Amino acid sequence: MISKIHTSPYIKTYTLEEFWQLPDPPDRSKLELIAGVLYMTPPPAQTHDSVVTRINRLIMKHLFTTGDEGSVYVPRAAIWTGTRTYLEPDLFYLSAELKARLDPNHRNTADLVVEVISPGSAMYDRNTKADTYGALGVRELWLVDETSETIEVRRQTGDGFDDGQIFKRGEQAVSKVFPDLSLPVEQLFTDS
Repeated sequence: MISKIHTSPYIKTYTLEEFWQLPDPPDRSKLELIAGVLYMTPPPAQTHDSVVTRINRLIMKHLFTTGDEGSVYVPRAAIWTGTRTYLEPDLFYLSAELKARLDPNHRNTADLVVEVISPGSAMYDRNTKADTYGALGVRELWLVDETSETIEVRRQTGDGFDDGQIFKRGEQAVSKVFPDLSLPVEQLFTDS
């Protein structure tokens, strides 16, 4: 599916080898590659990092409690495919079954991807990046919006993601990847 993306012939495209040779941006912006096109997003604020930490803690607690032998990954861990797409989600999960089927040196999909939406990356995360995860067969995508304090859960349909379901404060987010997980939305945005 990724090969269906077309860009102007005047836009510089990169191979993974060229991408990996790029220097790190001095402002800590994140670089990602989708169908050879380079995307740069501004570095996240501390609130972003706090939300990712809380999600990681809640998912890890759930894995330990249920005996789930899957793995949780955080940046700089990546999902990449072919020679022209490389993404670093804020957090992603691979079930033990999926992990056993993948090349250990080349994770090209995931059971769950979590992106924490910051004002500087919202359009990219909700559209281009989300569509790419859908095309890569990711089973479920959580778009956690730190401004509106919501979780949007999109599920794989076999042809990308559905329209998603939005959960807000006072509600429990529902996941097909973790059907037994009780996830009160407010726990992602406060330390209490």
